[in-house]
Amino acid sequence: MPTAKKKISKTATKKKLTGKTSTVKTKKTAVKKQASKVTATHTAADGFSFHGIGPYQEQKNEEYMNENQIAHFRNLLDAWKKELMEEVDRTLHYMQDEAANFPDPNDRASQESDFTMELRTRDRERKLIKKIDESTELLKTGDYGYCESCGIEIGIRRLEARPTATYCIDCKTLDEIKEKQRK
Repeated sequence: MPTAKKKISKTATKKKLTGKTSTVKTKKTAVKKQASKVTATHTAADGFSFHGIGPYQEQKNEEYMNENQIAHFRNLLDAWKKELMEEVDRTLHYMQDEAANFPDPNDRASQESDFTMELRTRDRERKLIKKIDESTELLKTGDYGYCESCGIEIGIRRLEARPTATYCIDCKTLDEIKEKQRK
């Protein structure tokens, strides 16, 4: 008899766990749907994903900056620029809609502070859009992916992390050390 109880309790436990597991899977699916709306996501299955563009999968003996890699980085840069431009439009509409003359000085100050932060963020993004445009131009000329200073390959993984990179990691490190010494 004790074995029958164990079998029943194991089956009941499995049913309970199965119910919980399906609930957890449903929650995970909902989270994944929300995460797809976010610019950059990390998933265990495919590593880093940006607007649905996963990391480039290098092939053995593949030539650096071949057509597939160029197309991948062009898509990545275009998606990034599109997202930044949408943010600019969203900010413009936000500032137009939220612009109000508050009689209370504290409310006006708070609104001004919010607008200042938004404008500062957009200014940084404007500079980033300029860098994205420069990188797109480098793609067209065939110079994308090569260090401006020494001319060696920047590397696929570095470009995945920073698609607008113009220096290899060694030259960038040296540049940062020199900058630190100047201060």
